Amino acid sequence: MAQETTRDGSDSPSGSARSPIANGTHKKDKKSSRDKSNSSSKKRAHPSGERRSSVSKPARDPSDKPEESPSKKKKRKTSSTAAAAAAVIPSTITEEVSPSTSVTRSPSPVIDFDGLSRPSRGTRERLEETEAHKQERLDKMKGAVRTLLECIGEDPDREGLLATPERYAKAMLFLTKGYQENVRDIVNGAIFQEGHNEMVIVKDIEVFSMCEHHLVPFTGKMHIGYIPSNAVIGISKLPRIAELFARRLQIQERLTKEVANAIMEILKPQGVAVVMESSHLCMVMRGVQKTTSSTITSCVLGCFESREKTRLEFLSLIGVNR
Repeated sequence: MAQETTRDGSDSPSGSARSPIANGTHKKDKKSSRDKSNSSSKKRAHPSGERRSSVSKPARDPSDKPEESPSKKKKRKTSSTAAAAAAVIPSTITEEVSPSTSVTRSPSPVIDFDGLSRPSRGTRERLEETEAHKQERLDKMKGAVRTLLECIGEDPDREGLLATPERYAKAMLFLTKGYQENVRDIVNGAIFQEGHNEMVIVKDIEVFSMCEHHLVPFTGKMHIGYIPSNAVIGISKLPRIAELFARRLQIQERLTKEVANAIMEILKPQGVAVVMESSHLCMVMRGVQKTTSSTITSCVLGCFESREKTRLEFLSLIGVNR
């Protein structure tokens, strides 16, 4: 019978199994190659299919969030799609949008394409209504107030309450006039290129608004600061912007954020900071009835959010850190 010589020099019959040492080495080689292939496949695979963004805490303002650079193919596709859409849609439609449509050119959720701030369902109807429609709206509100007086057990026909429905209806329309005010009209082009890049603050702005949960007032003061990118805005426009958003049904948290986002969009500064301190009658004259409590909210965007020293300087200047 033919014999073969193994690595250690011993003879083994032909066709017999290899030595345990050689067999073990062969298994180890197979296992190591299998592990390498598994590790390489694990490296290539990703549960989400794409790399995760390195920004763990994006800025609160959508315009501060870094945009992902699209690929060249996506750019070509987007440009061709936009060109096709422009060819189909006439220029008159892009310039004039009917009040019933919800199309907006503005990237901000605060200010719409026609200058209205966060328009609700009936905002444009109230803004564009005729005198006849105004009177119809007023009569409808007067009837609702009369019903409320009857429901609480009062006599709406007694002398002291005869004109109350009309007075309350007119007062409510005044307290919510911010729905029909236009941001563009308020700013009125009062933005000036002054090459200024230092902090500007308007503090202790009196604010009166209506709590949307209980329809009772909350009042307080607002402090607005911004760092320009060369352009400054007329200082009287900052209280006017605060007034616009306050004269509607609000909550303090949203009011603070809307004022900051509106200034950020209108002026395009390096950063905006807004702090508001107010007392809510919904928790003073009802509910928990805490007469000495106050609520403070803040919204910081841009460099005020990214730079702690800038933020602390603002808070020190308005007196919060004292």
